[in-house]
Amino acid sequence: MSPAAPPFQPLARRLRQATQTRHTQVERSALMQRLLRGQLGRADYCGWLCDLHALYSALEDGLDTPAVQQRLAPLLDPALARRSALDQDLGQLHGPDWRADLQASPPALAYAQHLQGLAMRQPLGLAAHAYVRYLGDLAGGQVLARVVGQSLGLAGGPGLAFYDFGGPARVGELAMRFRSGLDQLARDEDEAQALEDEACAAFDRHGDWFDWRCPP
Repeated sequence: MSPAAPPFQPLARRLRQATQTRHTQVERSALMQRLLRGQLGRADYCGWLCDLHALYSALEDGLDTPAVQQRLAPLLDPALARRSALDQDLGQLHGPDWRADLQASPPALAYAQHLQGLAMRQPLGLAAHAYVRYLGDLAGGQVLARVVGQSLGLAGGPGLAFYDFGGPARVGELAMRFRSGLDQLARDEDEAQALEDEACAAFDRHGDWFDWRCPP
């Protein structure tokens, strides 16, 4: 009788451990430091939101396709979707013509194209980018909402829909459900490793993108 296979490490924990160093590097980027210190002006902040809109449009269009919905069903939750919130914030902070006035950065557009390719060729890979983006939004968004609200004079008012998931208790619930869904996705070690590699690549793309927006 062959020995039993070792127990499968929960995927959420595996991705967190594998990406920890890259995550820290992105958090320490000049862009994130300026954001956290309230030093990003309205124009630069709108540029960043425009980039996010390009990413979330590609990610959420991909997550909405039948093949991806079937493969990633345990992970999907409409409450996480951010594109419509970004529409609201850009309309409020820049104005109704933001689509004509603003253009996403080259790294953000390249990232969006990568997500579109994954949706067609490797649906499972989108889960890694959903992990990086949505859990990041849930974990750090409440802090950013306070800082951005104060620095741009938005505290308690419109313009912060991107960070609104329904309150702290709801944030914790969504994060827990997302991690639980993520743990159900990988069917074998090859799939788990592919997701780990894609999550690491996602943080690398974030680093390049953030450095373009705010050079070190």
